[in-house]
Amino acid sequence: MPERIPQLPSDQDASGRSLGDEELAAVAEALRSGTLTSTKGHFVKALEERFAEQIGVRFAVATSSGTAAIHAAVAALDPEPGDEIVTTSVTDMGALAPILYQAAIPVFADVDPETLNVTAETIEARLSERTRAILVTHLFGNPCEMAAIRALADRHGIPLIEDCAQAFLARVDGDVVGRIGALGCFSLQQGKHITAGEGGLVVTDDEALARRVRLFVNKAWPYGESGPDHEFLALNYRMNELTGAVAGVQLGKLAAGVDARIDRAERLTRALRGIPGIGVPEHAPDSVHVYWRYALRVDGRVISGGPVGLAERLGTFGIASGPRYVQKPAFECRVFREQRTFGNSRFPFDRARPEALDWRGERFPGTYRGLEQVLVLPWNERYEDAHIDSLAASIEQVAAPDVRRVGVVQHERESA
Repeated sequence: MPERIPQLPSDQDASGRSLGDEELAAVAEALRSGTLTSTKGHFVKALEERFAEQIGVRFAVATSSGTAAIHAAVAALDPEPGDEIVTTSVTDMGALAPILYQAAIPVFADVDPETLNVTAETIEARLSERTRAILVTHLFGNPCEMAAIRALADRHGIPLIEDCAQAFLARVDGDVVGRIGALGCFSLQQGKHITAGEGGLVVTDDEALARRVRLFVNKAWPYGESGPDHEFLALNYRMNELTGAVAGVQLGKLAAGVDARIDRAERLTRALRGIPGIGVPEHAPDSVHVYWRYALRVDGRVISGGPVGLAERLGTFGIASGPRYVQKPAFECRVFREQRTFGNSRFPFDRARPEALDWRGERFPGTYRGLEQVLVLPWNERYEDAHIDSLAASIEQVAAPDVRRVGVVQHERESA
């Protein structure tokens, strides 16, 4: 049995989270105030102001979750039933359910198999006369090719939403993600760069969109305006003051935490680069990857069992890892395969073009190839050099390919 490495800090408990006395003090202050609703308190308002300043936008609106943030952003664009929103095939349901709840159709674009991000080319292939928005996800903290995607969106006059749940302070050509599109969405869920357990934020420079977002998270009631009334169908997605108190303190720790993640990731990349069958995370020269997770690419022709086999062998060292990340493309989930939405209505799928629901495998080569080779390592800002060095040594040991398999791959490459 291999020797176990030092236990890795986990973002599911205190070992991998930067929660401390400052958060406790902020929560105590909120409790002592007796005001826990954000419509009357000050913690959430302060968070919104500071977060907008951090991202470099005019407006930020806090929400009860990252899913609520996506929902509010989609609702701010007010799609008609049957309108289409082009998005990624590799994402969490929290970025897809809001589209369906707003009676729009998620149209899945293929991804780059190396990054599992959508590209301008894969998005353009899915545009139609019904496209109401583009929703991109900066997966694992690695920004999408935003210059090309933004140019595509502008050329077609289509609003762009950024899902930045995994990408706090990631940058493209010096620009922080979230402010590149019309709307940016963030999550404060347990495992994100900073956390309040749950919570989210929507950012924008557009005053009209900001008002629409704020209305949507407040049952469409315009607090503070004259002659208020419930202006349209909307939900209560407000963040409460306890969450806002924790999130406000966490925000002050964000930059240092991101720097730590990047520093440790670069150390691991240097250690792993060149190991046969292992591909390290790559990002564009003009971008900053902020490593929500550290995603390896595993060549099954070189390493026995591919990502699954490597994950099993890492498990003998006490290292948990996730082969295939989400296991399957989003469109293979039951909600899409069986169109299970509102009763037996199939709504809004019953309003979709046949092409929008065409999920044949040959249309998604990058998706299937990418999921077949990805192995996701847990990551957080509490890793130290000793953790990284032991992790790298363990990966190198269990990834050691046999000579015959390497010889076969080398022969194939030379013959190509």
